[in-house]
Amino acid sequence: MACTILVQTYSSPEETREFLEVAARTPFIVGVVGWVDLTSDRVTEAIAALKGATGGRKLVGIRHQVHDEADPAWLLRHDVQQGVTAVGDAGLAFDLLVRCREMPAAHETVASHPEMRFVIDHLGKPPIKHGGSPEWDMWMPRMAAFPNVSCKLSGMVTEADWQSWTLEELRPLVERALAWFGPGRLMFGSDWPLCLVAASYAQVLEAAQQLVRGLPAAQRAAIFGGNACTLYKLSPLG
Repeated sequence: MACTILVQTYSSPEETREFLEVAARTPFIVGVVGWVDLTSDRVTEAIAALKGATGGRKLVGIRHQVHDEADPAWLLRHDVQQGVTAVGDAGLAFDLLVRCREMPAAHETVASHPEMRFVIDHLGKPPIKHGGSPEWDMWMPRMAAFPNVSCKLSGMVTEADWQSWTLEELRPLVERALAWFGPGRLMFGSDWPLCLVAASYAQVLEAAQQLVRGLPAAQRAAIFGGNACTLYKLSPLG
């Protein structure tokens, strides 16, 4: 059976509770990456409340749109770091939604929490449309050097030109990610419905499949399911 994980889109505990409720009645939704206010002094209680809510057993991770914060070092604030610690203490993974600007803070955060599981969303959002970035080329292998960091092959088409992106434009990025993280720490993500500005879900899936077509079947299976099971502590996908 094909399965999926819902990932938060708003800084909203109400959305997370809604996602958990949907997951509770939808067998193929096996996990939810939700949101809590990491700056709150009651973040531990907030996570516990989500876990105790309808569908709460499917809460597998927490994410915050770090790249939307005005301060590129937002992650390093004392209150935020306490929130990140609370996420790890709850046994949850933390999704890093960052661009190059926030990579130094993300790097320091991961270094400070070696016991936690992190995943970089959207391949670190390289500026594909603008020809790439030396900062991305520098920081991504540094992030990959941490064994507790994985990376999602997602969000690429929205960082490229929405009308004219090609597989050959995306291929070098995926090849670098494979060299840095290896097939054991990469996972497919659709970025649906945001991907619809540039491609359908089917097109995004097909592109990702084509970009890793040369890998052995077992490694492709890991990227399209098995690695997510490991990162988010799920039962193997059927």
